[in-house]
Amino acid sequence: MRRRKQTKKEPMLVGWRFITVCGVILLAFGSLFARAAWIQVVSPDRLRMEGDMRSLRTAVTSTTRGMVMDRNGEELAVSVPVQAVWADPKQVHAELSLEKEQAWQALADVLGVPRDKLIKQVENPKRRFVYLQRQVTPAVAEYIRKLRLPGVHLRPEERRFYPTGEINTHMVGMTNIDGNGTEGIERSYNDWLTAQAGERRVRKDRMGRIIEDLGVVSEARQANNIHLSIDQRIQALAYRSLKRASEFHRATSASLVMIDVKSGEVLAMVNTPSFNPNNRGQYQSFRARNRAATDAYEPGSTLKPLIVVSALENGVVQADSIVDTSPGWMRLGGKRVSDTRNLGPISVETILMRSSNMGMVRMALQETPEQLIDTLYRFGLGIDSGTGLVGESSGLVPQRRRWSDIEKATLSFGYGLTTTPLQLAQAYAVIANGGVRYPLSILKRDQPPVGEQVVPRQHADAVLKMLEAVVGPGGTAGNAAIPGYRVGGKTGTSRKAIAGGYGNDYVGIFAGVAPISDPRFAMVVVMNEPQGDQYYGGQVSAPVFAEVMSGALQLMNIRPDAAKQEQFNLAGQEAKRVPHT
Repeated sequence: MRRRKQTKKEPMLVGWRFITVCGVILLAFGSLFARAAWIQVVSPDRLRMEGDMRSLRTAVTSTTRGMVMDRNGEELAVSVPVQAVWADPKQVHAELSLEKEQAWQALADVLGVPRDKLIKQVENPKRRFVYLQRQVTPAVAEYIRKLRLPGVHLRPEERRFYPTGEINTHMVGMTNIDGNGTEGIERSYNDWLTAQAGERRVRKDRMGRIIEDLGVVSEARQANNIHLSIDQRIQALAYRSLKRASEFHRATSASLVMIDVKSGEVLAMVNTPSFNPNNRGQYQSFRARNRAATDAYEPGSTLKPLIVVSALENGVVQADSIVDTSPGWMRLGGKRVSDTRNLGPISVETILMRSSNMGMVRMALQETPEQLIDTLYRFGLGIDSGTGLVGESSGLVPQRRRWSDIEKATLSFGYGLTTTPLQLAQAYAVIANGGVRYPLSILKRDQPPVGEQVVPRQHADAVLKMLEAVVGPGGTAGNAAIPGYRVGGKTGTSRKAIAGGYGNDYVGIFAGVAPISDPRFAMVVVMNEPQGDQYYGGQVSAPVFAEVMSGALQLMNIRPDAAKQEQFNLAGQEAKRVPHT
């Protein structure tokens, strides 16, 4: 066997290769060490930032919008948990397969949308978030979860629910799909009802699980509940009665307001037409308007008691004065003012009881316009009531540099100015409360507010007594009488103004208080544009007043006072028969 001949160069070659390999290895380790030193010591911020971008997240704590309740704690607006269905189009396109075709069809069916429309929403893979449907029920959400569609996710949210439906729509209002108030109390007190979500900084792994809690970013602020002054029992009674009457008389709209004269709290405020806020498909702007606060009408003869107070205060007449209304008509500035017939000389009480326009004109012409307007302002007409209701109107009290006799005359029986049902109810509450005006409130009060004496008590009490005669025998408001209770009020029927004058549509109004012996409630009922033969306030509005007021007096356990008065009158008559010794 031949042996290979070794040369002297081989050991040197082996040594060079070994050195080269060792050098490469050392260079690689040196590069790695230098890179690690650069990353860890010299410039660690960039990679740390990139790592944080992939793992750090802000977790938002869940919040619940505050509840709206009536004065007795009955819930009028609450929030219920629901789910939102959303998709990540990029993830959908990455994992879309024929196997999921049936699942997408099932998703479209349960959401109630065409499958093609659903697919079109996620066709852009550059988008990372798109809502498929908001506020789905927990049952639907669970069904979608079991479909296990890639890229389709659920997220918790809230939906506003209104247990009383259309009864409180105009007062409570509603929220939009994002939970922000758009109408009524929900809008007026949106900040108060809205909670502020808290935020925490957390670290998540690639599966989305929280592996580290890094602390609080911002503290959560709990929402506040609201207790309204509304009594839901009276509110439901008022809405039922008003809706039935407005449908019977085929009125365009109707409103009712009831006020606690002792505190200025609004106990009931309802309107027709209405809608169910839980069914957004019924929403129409004309149905959502709180007409009791936003719509102003010429009050007609319901203004006459306020003008009588002005005449008493300015010394034009006394409570027992006689006013000559003969011959039952007069002409002022080319316009005729008249009663239905010549009533002759009558008392101030009879003027209100028979609703004499001539009697009102005789008194108003002896006053200055400034005196009349000042009285109306003190009763709260022409100014904001301060309730904070959305869209509230202040009405219109005319301000003129010169007043003609016909303008003063028409003002005395309720034309030439406008007022809302809410303002008119406050004015009658002032009369019922001995001339003291309390600021109105739609929120429950813990204690009575400080009132302001806006008219002398003796004049308010005198007119209150006259209002009782209006509801009694011979008055125009017999339909407002309530068995067992002494009631006072005034009817009003005004023609609606149109371009160039007045048309053939009417507004029937009744405003009243009860019980007269110790007034507790003031109420105004407005029937706008009733159709048919009955359109007078005493025909269309007074019966609603009687029904609702009767129910409210019984619900609040207010003792009947008419029996006491009858016993007192009988005792007085018996005393007259007994001869004095």
